[in-house]
Amino acid sequence: MLTHQIQNLPDRTRQSFLCQRNLYLSIPLFLLTLLSAGSVQATSDDLTLWFDHPGQNWESESLPIGNGALGATIQGGIQQDIIEFSEKTLWTGGPGSVEGYDFGLPDKQAGYPQKFREVQTALLERRSIKPETVAAKLGRNHPGYGSFQAFSEIVLTTDNKGLEQIKNYRRSLDLTSATASVSYMLDGVNYQRDYFVSYPDQVIVIKLSSDQPGKISFSADLRTADNRSQQKSIKDARITLKGALNDNQLKYETQMQLVQQNGTLDLSDDNQLQVSQADSVWLVVSAGTNYANRYPHYRGDDPHQTVSERVNNAVTTGYQQLLKRHLEDYQSLFERVTLNLDQQPSPLPTDTLLAQYRSDKNTAATDRALERLYFQYARYLLISSSRKGSLPANLQGAWNHYQQAPWSADYHVNINLQMNYWLAETTNLSETTSPLFDFIDSLQSPGKLAAQRIFGANGWTMLLNTNIWGFSGLIAWPTAFWQPEAAAWISQHYYQHYLFTGDQDFLLKRAYPIMRGAAQFWLDVLVWDKQIGKWVVAPSYSPEHGDFSVGAAMSQQILLNLFRTTLDAAQQAGDLPMVDKLADKLAELDPGLRIGSWGQLQEWQDDLDDQKSTHRHISHLFALHPSNQISPLETPALANAAVKTLNARGDGGTGWSQAWKINFWARLFDGNRAHKLLAELLDHNSLDNLWSNHPPFQIDGNFGSAAGIAEMLLQSQNHEIHLLPALPEAWPKGAVSGLKARGNVTVDITWQTGKLVEAKVQPMQSGQLRVRSNSFTQHSKVTTEQGQRITARLEDELITFKAEANQRYRITR
Repeated sequence: MLTHQIQNLPDRTRQSFLCQRNLYLSIPLFLLTLLSAGSVQATSDDLTLWFDHPGQNWESESLPIGNGALGATIQGGIQQDIIEFSEKTLWTGGPGSVEGYDFGLPDKQAGYPQKFREVQTALLERRSIKPETVAAKLGRNHPGYGSFQAFSEIVLTTDNKGLEQIKNYRRSLDLTSATASVSYMLDGVNYQRDYFVSYPDQVIVIKLSSDQPGKISFSADLRTADNRSQQKSIKDARITLKGALNDNQLKYETQMQLVQQNGTLDLSDDNQLQVSQADSVWLVVSAGTNYANRYPHYRGDDPHQTVSERVNNAVTTGYQQLLKRHLEDYQSLFERVTLNLDQQPSPLPTDTLLAQYRSDKNTAATDRALERLYFQYARYLLISSSRKGSLPANLQGAWNHYQQAPWSADYHVNINLQMNYWLAETTNLSETTSPLFDFIDSLQSPGKLAAQRIFGANGWTMLLNTNIWGFSGLIAWPTAFWQPEAAAWISQHYYQHYLFTGDQDFLLKRAYPIMRGAAQFWLDVLVWDKQIGKWVVAPSYSPEHGDFSVGAAMSQQILLNLFRTTLDAAQQAGDLPMVDKLADKLAELDPGLRIGSWGQLQEWQDDLDDQKSTHRHISHLFALHPSNQISPLETPALANAAVKTLNARGDGGTGWSQAWKINFWARLFDGNRAHKLLAELLDHNSLDNLWSNHPPFQIDGNFGSAAGIAEMLLQSQNHEIHLLPALPEAWPKGAVSGLKARGNVTVDITWQTGKLVEAKVQPMQSGQLRVRSNSFTQHSKVTTEQGQRITARLEDELITFKAEANQRYRITR
């Protein structure tokens, strides 16, 4: 009976079932429930990216898997499957580089504080200086900066025929389980490969299986680039590849262990492991370096012992338990947030689905399926590229194909690193911020030297970009070398973490020292502008646009945000001297908020904005997002000016630029325009594998756009929880659960015909809750989950009520 039912299944479903049968029969009963929800097999759920062909282009067709430190990409070749992987600490440059390395900092004898003051004085007099002139005075060459490196390739070579002989090929990435799979039929045999990267066990795991015994034959090898020494050895079914980078002698090591069921294992003539006629084989890979994130040498222990222990432990643990541990870990994060847009799952491969989205050939419900997939894909990518104990997600997350990556795949701190983490708190992935905070903590020592040697100031700062080697100084690119506000901006992620979690211990012991140091720097460096009678930043530069000036809008807005939040933290810490200093400066600080001659929000202190400019940077809207200085509810005139600016700049731009615009329009409560930007990003700046494109591939657009989608559904930056503040007409019906609001409140929302049906809010702390919705009426009510009605006050679309910690409340319209 079962055989008859299987034979009557559709081809792809039958093939998927048969490929998994052997795996399932070998799994203990207690795992079946878990694996049915998050198994390695391809699912029919629309949270799967998939292709019907092997990948040919790393950027546009790879399927990425990762665990924070390790990132691997799946292209699924038939005859040769090359799994490229990276480990985020493998970088050229830094201490020991053959180019030399000085952290981007001039020595004390170079007289940079004097040079800085000369530029400052000239600007106060002339009000404008060309970037090339300032760069000639303050810019520096930066030898030994280095680049993120591809680590190695896992090369699996079979004697299978080319694609023309293959049937039912499918290469997929299941976001619900963080597993990738390749399956196909050849000569009546169904083959399957499964891939995942375990965070609990810190290994890459690959399994090769088929639905007939004795059909798995292949050779396995590890390869790496030619810019490093290489020592390869093979013993007891394990390949070890180790050496050191030529540039800086950073040690690296990777090990790959094969575990087979039946068949034979030999050493081939070309020094590879050769498996013949096995029933199934799984292999485990670990990798590491002797990098340590400790200034100034950045070196730790030889990686051999750690890599060996991880591989040994994984082999002892076994495939089934490795998979179980991986699923439990990953799904505990990913499953916190669900999004339903009344979508219709598509049977099309992802690249075809995207192409039809671009050409308006999908139904509206299918388009919503792609948009939902894109949102959850960003959450998947953040989990996969930023976990405790690793470095933060860089410009390419955790994935790399190059010896010299674009922009070194580094950490640009004039927008990009910040954007990588905008979604972390709102989409309930707070744990992913741990690498960011560890990284910024580690920049304190070089950041203090930057403050001293470049500016002659106390506190700490950094400029436009940094690497894993504590780079905190200057480069020489005229329009992209000056952003001393970077530390002030990045330190706000600490404060936002406090606002979302309510963790006062974190605020006082970890956030406040970072914020205080950033604020102290600016207390020393701000200059009095006699022309306007305010404290200003000079030199000031609006990123990549125009001339150096005095008090450009973005500079002033960032400082206003820093001083306000640090003042609050200082008051909670009882740091009265700092409270007084900040209060005094705030009283006379130029806020950088001016409305210009054509109604725009001015980018500079002087009214210079070109109404025809479509420049991708709209940095002078920092006050709108990520800050909360502009709001349609509280500052409508400034909000209208922001609208003027955004309309003038248009909806074009690179991936990250369009992602920021989604957030801008969401904050302006214009859901239709935010959705249009999301569509523009998918149309013009997304690759076939849904990675964001600058070009080239740059992951911040994925993260920023997902943050924007969350902002469309929930906002909390103005001391209230705003439900569906920017719901687009394209999403008339839907539900979202598990989003986070500031104050450590978990929020679920259901809507229909563009109106709120109900919301459920669960605060982790007791106190007054203020909840806003334009759907509230005099009939709206608040009840506990048990149905008890709660006394609430409704005024101007705002419901206020007293809430108890851990209690869940239902709000209906």
